[in-house]
Amino acid sequence: MSRVRRLLPLLGCVLLGCVLLTLYAPEGVLRRDEPPPALASWSPYDLAGSIEAAQRRLRRHPDDAAVWASLGHMYLEQARRTTDTAYYDKAKGAFERSMRQPTGDGEPYIDAMIGMGALANARHDFAGAVRWAERAREAAPFRWALYGVLTDAYLELGRYEQAETALRRMLGGRPDLASFTRAARLEHLRGRPGPARDLLHRACAIPGDPAEYAFCQWQLGELAWHNGDPRAALAAYTQALAADPGHLPSRAGKARAEAALGRIDQALRDYAAAVARSPSFVVEYGELLEHLGDRDGARRQYAVFTAQHKLLTANGDTDNLAVGTFTANHGDPEAAVRYLRAEWKRRQSVEVADALGWALHRAGHHTEAATYAARADALGGRNALFAYHRGEIEHALGHTAAARAHLTRALSVNPHFAPAGAARARALLAETP
Repeated sequence: MSRVRRLLPLLGCVLLGCVLLTLYAPEGVLRRDEPPPALASWSPYDLAGSIEAAQRRLRRHPDDAAVWASLGHMYLEQARRTTDTAYYDKAKGAFERSMRQPTGDGEPYIDAMIGMGALANARHDFAGAVRWAERAREAAPFRWALYGVLTDAYLELGRYEQAETALRRMLGGRPDLASFTRAARLEHLRGRPGPARDLLHRACAIPGDPAEYAFCQWQLGELAWHNGDPRAALAAYTQALAADPGHLPSRAGKARAEAALGRIDQALRDYAAAVARSPSFVVEYGELLEHLGDRDGARRQYAVFTAQHKLLTANGDTDNLAVGTFTANHGDPEAAVRYLRAEWKRRQSVEVADALGWALHRAGHHTEAATYAARADALGGRNALFAYHRGEIEHALGHTAAARAHLTRALSVNPHFAPAGAARARALLAETP
């Protein structure tokens, strides 16, 4: 039985756990290591207004550690919703101001430390995220948000046993949207889309603000997409956008599903709307344009990605995984290998294993590529792109039967996994005896 499956019985113990945790506060006095009451109230329905309100309060009370920490978390949420990385520096500044304020026990404000961990994850400094979360855990082991930081970091580092342990602790203490969606991701990685879907439906049923509901529906859309059901994916993305029209990942996801269903004009409109507000989806958009024969339009999108990469590098926020993946497909594969070897030293996740294997293949190093592709495919659940990459590598090595098996599996999992990749897989299968 899957190790992740052992997470699910914990959910039946949630109510008992919550009751027991209340006993840690004798005579109703909140312990130092339990979640405090809301110190800086903010509304997710009006995030920009809440940021302005926090800024006004800080102009009057610049030593309020709680409000500085809340402001940092708001900036992180704004970055997540808009994919604008400029908010990262603002979040960092707010968390640092919070931690500089004196507290009664001489420790930095706990929520600011957790925020620094979440920021490190967002910036792909996963080892740094672990350090911040562990520091917070030493001071406040019952602050459940820190276990979300740990789960995310350990997953990206490829340390799945530790990710499951952290998530188990989070589920036992705070079964909510944040913990259920993380559990769903683990189930997906284990190749169990049914339990992953059940967990996401449970998360979406938890009352929350429109942005949280949109995030949850987007995850359902992603799960449906990766499992080859563009209609269900489109329905979920559409629900997400009905709740939060500004949710850009759902806008891009909707475009991807529409393209798979042959609704090309609408797909192009949705992609254009997404990239007009964020460069995060320009490569995906460009690859569709290139597949449709619009090479000039594709080059324009790729140029935006290159410019954005240079800007991020100048700010110290290089994303070696994204750059390496792009370069392997649209640039110098040897340079892509260098980017991705550097990233592999930082984190050994399935995504990096797959990307490095593919870059090695594109650079002609097929034997070494096969090792990384096998690792990604074994640990990455039902992932059509991983299976396709492995099939291409086996084909390059002359392993006809293995290549055919992996390419067939890729198309059976998701026949629309990538416009050019899916077409190439079909062509290889047609020419392979």
